[in-house]
This record gives sequence, structure tokens and C-alpha cells, in this order.
Amino acid sequence: MNIAMVGLGLMGRAMAQRMAEFGFTVRGYNRSPLPDQWPAGTTAQQGTPQGTPQGSPQGTHAAVCVAPTLAEAVTPAHLIWVMLADFAACEAVFLAPEHQSLWRNRLVINGSTISPDQSRALALSIQALGGRYLEAPVLGSTPQAQTGTLQILLGGASADIQQAEPLLGALGTPTHFGAVGQGAAVKLAMNQLIGSLTAAFSASLGLVQHEGVDVGLFMETLRASALYAPTFDKKLQKMQDRDFATANFPLKHLLKDLRLFTDAAEAHQIQTEMVRALTKILAQACDQGASDADYSALFAELVPPAGG
Repeated sequence: MNIAMVGLGLMGRAMAQRMAEFGFTVRGYNRSPLPDQWPAGTTAQQGTPQGTPQGSPQGTHAAVCVAPTLAEAVTPAHLIWVMLADFAACEAVFLAPEHQSLWRNRLVINGSTISPDQSRALALSIQALGGRYLEAPVLGSTPQAQTGTLQILLGGASADIQQAEPLLGALGTPTHFGAVGQGAAVKLAMNQLIGSLTAAFSASLGLVQHEGVDVGLFMETLRASALYAPTFDKKLQKMQDRDFATANFPLKHLLKDLRLFTDAAEAHQIQTEMVRALTKILAQACDQGASDADYSALFAELVPPAGG
């Protein structure tokens, strides 16, 4: 099966490599120049995919060909997976006049995090151009993409999911939530929890630290309670070290997603004052240079250094 991966950011690169390791022929395309380790041409990695289920394809040589144009990536493809930053990028790729003929008789799987209304609009546009559309945002970051343990949040037709099953199984665990828009809604709901849980834990950890409480004892008590979430331990060391440089999910993307959540929720008369306050704090952090930092940099925005 030939796959086109459109969008070779952190997640797109990791997912493309996973696909190739599983035996798919993968051609990637990125709208902007790639880092040196991903030049136009071919990049290869030796070895067996991590987390490969017994009986799955296990080639010893996995390569992703990076195409210089979108048409060269898409034309040979049976399936097109899209991992772009936002709705504007999706529109630029899908709806540019020179690209519109590419989608006829092809299944487009959109993993980008966009709003339910935006996803439905793209579905209608792709269908009008003779193609089919499946939304598939994911939970997880680059480590989960590399090991095939993503949670894939699907919205679309069952027949399209059936066609994509081999690819979905290589990347993680798919869950079909219903029609186009419903997978996108679940993704925004989950990312709202990422922001709110991180903010809540940051404030609690900050108080504990500033009162001189043993953080280890605090965490032991928290882990034994119904209040615990694994994300707390995932980000604890970064918060303690105040080192947010290595990012699997940058703070700027969380800000974008919380804004999308707010717009979608308010359309249903859901109160969003808490999320709006958090969005303002994230925007302040981005303005101060933390856009590309890990989203746990929210801690530094909420909690001043001890003695500071």
C-alpha cells in the first residue's frame, strides 16, 4: 500500500517512519524546508519497529521518500494522511486550485487538530472534488507515534475506516466516535484536559514547593488518591527543573487548541471562563518567548521561582 504523508513536522515525521517500518511505501511532503536530517530525497532507518505486534510486517530496512511537490507525493498514493498545523494550512493544501484534482477517487485521512465545523467544511470540499474524507486526530506525541501506541479518534464513514484499517493498526488503537466532526470534538475535549490538568497541577505543586513541603511525600499522597492523573508524573521533573526546552507538544499548539475548544464550546452555550483565563496565560507565555517550549512551561508562567 502506498501512503502519502502530507506535513512532516515532529508528529508527521514520526508517523511516516512508523508507517515505513511497517512495510508501507511512504512518500512525504512538507510545505516548508525540512531539517537537515530530512532532506528531499530518501531517509532510511534500520531495524524492526518498536512495539510491533506478533505477525506484523517487520522489514529490516525502512525508508521514507520526501517528494519535492505535493503532486509527486499524492499521485501514487492509495491513502493520504495529513498532519498539518491548523485549518489555514489544511485549506492551503486541499483547496489551492492546482491541487484540487489530486483528491479525486482518493481517501484523505486528516490527523490535524481542527474544530468540528472546520473538519466538516473540509469534508464537504473534498467530497465535492470527488474524494473521500476521514478525520483522525490522535492522542499521544512522538514517542507514541514511534511505538505505534497512538489513540486515533475517528470521525467518518465505516467503509473508509475499513479501507484504512491496516494503516490505523500500525499507528495505534483506533476508536470510531461517529460522523465527521465528532472525532475532532473529542480531540479538543482531550486537549482542553491537557491544559486544565497541567495548570491545576502547576498551582498545587507551586504551593507545596513554596511552603517547603517534601515534594516526594506530596506525590506519594497524590498518587494514592482519586485526584491523581499520570500526566502529573510525566511533567513533574520538567517543572522541578524548570527545563522546558525539549517539546513533544509545544505550548503554542496547546494555545491554538484551547482557542478552538473555546469557540466550539461557546457555540453550544457551554461556559468557558476558566478556559479563557488559561488561554490568556498561555498567550502571555508565548509572547514572552515560550512558544516552542514544552507545554509544561505553563508552570513557569504560573509559579515564580522560590525566593524570586
